[in-house]
Amino acid sequence: MFFSVVIPTYNRKPILEKCLKALESQKFALNTIVENYEIVVVDDGSTDGTLDWLATQKHEFPHAVTHSQDHQGPAAARNLGVECARGDTIIFIDSDLVVTENFLQAHCDRLCQGQKETKSDRVFTYGWVINTCNFENPTSEPYKITDFSAAYFATGNVAIAKKWLLQAGLFDTRFQLYGWEDLELGVRLKKFNLKLLKCPKAVGYHWHPPFSLKQIPNLIDKEIQRGRMGVLFYQKHPTWDVRMMIQMTWIHRLLWGILSLGGLLNEKTLAPFLQWLIDRGKPQLALEVARIFLNWYNVRGVYSAYRELRIKN
Repeated sequence: MFFSVVIPTYNRKPILEKCLKALESQKFALNTIVENYEIVVVDDGSTDGTLDWLATQKHEFPHAVTHSQDHQGPAAARNLGVECARGDTIIFIDSDLVVTENFLQAHCDRLCQGQKETKSDRVFTYGWVINTCNFENPTSEPYKITDFSAAYFATGNVAIAKKWLLQAGLFDTRFQLYGWEDLELGVRLKKFNLKLLKCPKAVGYHWHPPFSLKQIPNLIDKEIQRGRMGVLFYQKHPTWDVRMMIQMTWIHRLLWGILSLGGLLNEKTLAPFLQWLIDRGKPQLALEVARIFLNWYNVRGVYSAYRELRIKN
């Protein structure tokens, strides 16, 4: 088994360094079937000197292979990474993910176990993704209920045979805004009857800066983008399951409408309470509270984009 760890990156040099160091520190079992691995870093037009820095760090990251493109988004970056990958098995992670030392071996073990259990190679693995804002020691964060994911295919920490990605057609590069390009590919992968295997021993710690009020405009913009990309997702796969995923149902409209009191609980009215939580060392709880209005922005963004689409058609 030859792993190609595909990592798209855009202006994340500080945390990318931790990401690569963790991948260079992998430990394998004596009887491992992992022949080798490479780290395929695709720079998506960074402006923070990422490419120049990587060029000077080849001695520290011997497994890393670097490619670059103009800024086109993670879908195009991952496609380039897969196309250039030498491995038979692709692992997708993000450049702000710091993995444990047995990360690759854990994916290998679970893939082999799953193939034996199912007597088929139509399996792929998904590891744990634990969110943390601890930059100095990200792997110290415990697993939380909010870290649970029910997604079928998400690129935060997934290992899959390269052949299935190629047969499915890779990521749709029309997803240039935030969100859904991985779950959309998952819908196509499902048609090959691939079985998702949970792999809790393959742990990645997803770092993000502690939540602050100054992040809110960017988070709102992301939710609006996610709404627009959700409509593209629905265009390609007009099913009830997709409507549920993108929150384009009366259920979500009613739920977030009620929770946000029709928009009365928003970034302005909740700002004092959010700051109060932050000041008491609870930025993650503040972010969860902020999701009340962030989800309301998302739902409205979905329906706004859908109305625009119907008018055009």
